[in-house]
Amino acid sequence: MIQRRDLLGVVRAALKHNPVVAILGPRQCGKTTLAGELARGNTAERFDLENPVDLARLANPMTALERLRGLVVVDEAQRLPSLFPVLRVLADRPKTPARFLLLGSAAPEIVRGVSESLAGRIATIEVGGFDLREVGPKALPKLWSRGGLPRSFLASSEPVSLAWRQDFIGTFLERDIPQLGITIPAAALRRFWTMLAHFHGQIWNGAELARSLGTSEPTARRYLDLLTGAFVVRQLQPWHENIGKRQVKAPKVYVRDSGLLHALLSVGSLRELEAHPKYGASWEGFALEQAIGAAGAWQTYFWATHAGAELDLLLLKKGKRFGFEFKAAEAPTATKSMHVALADLKLERLYVVYPGARAYPMDKKIEALPLAEIPGLSGL
Repeated sequence: MIQRRDLLGVVRAALKHNPVVAILGPRQCGKTTLAGELARGNTAERFDLENPVDLARLANPMTALERLRGLVVVDEAQRLPSLFPVLRVLADRPKTPARFLLLGSAAPEIVRGVSESLAGRIATIEVGGFDLREVGPKALPKLWSRGGLPRSFLASSEPVSLAWRQDFIGTFLERDIPQLGITIPAAALRRFWTMLAHFHGQIWNGAELARSLGTSEPTARRYLDLLTGAFVVRQLQPWHENIGKRQVKAPKVYVRDSGLLHALLSVGSLRELEAHPKYGASWEGFALEQAIGAAGAWQTYFWATHAGAELDLLLLKKGKRFGFEFKAAEAPTATKSMHVALADLKLERLYVVYPGARAYPMDKKIEALPLAEIPGLSGL
């Protein structure tokens, strides 16, 4: 079993300094397993709000929770919005006799409760599936093909992994979404998600997607925001500033887990992917997710101008700017667009992440970086 020691350390530190901690991430990414590891050997109480018995136990949350001590885990916390005002009261008790760990797979509901009731009392930690830091560089092809959701990655074979991901998509659309009180037909949302997979890595064009879907642009945008809030789609926002050029102001969209992307595209293995039109886009999205995960607390954007210059990923922190391009080529070379981005954005350095085995300088301040070395970004 893969040990998520770094993630455990982050959550333990957050619990030490905050009365409430929320772990947010997609379904089946290992949040419950992580909470079990944290609870091991400690006084702990767990409520799973998908379990009718536990949901009934919290019918009167103040009565149920105020007597508890130690670690209190509430799984799928977004299913009980009335819990958040109660947690505010409990978090403000002297000496905070209990620490509350909330697990959630739907950002809008959790964030609404946090912003209204728990501001200043909660730390929020976003988690995903396994990444390169956890599985190691030798498992990179497997991670790219299957994605990081634990049951997909650890499946006994490629066909078993693909079947699990297809079942995950069906269950997510037919059971999980309705449980959030969202009444969008599963077939319509599946069509949209599949279409989005074919637009993976492109700038959002709501009008085009709405036409293809046979619906309105606001409806298409609502679907996009819903999948983003459930952590299965990423909207990478554009960076723009006054540089005297017309810049793109719509987000880029990605299916966050490469394994789910491949399932939506009906791609069963890397061999099949190599012949697929979305091969390069799949690499870009996979490498981008690894870079964002390794970078940690950096602000993340992409950048593009209407004249054609672009940058796949821009990281900002404390006045420093680093750029990233993701190329599936075996020996990428510097381009005019890279030089424009380097100059216009005043980058400290621009990394071109590729599938090769060695880093090498491509030009002044531009360096080719193997994807396997991405975990080292935490030292930026």
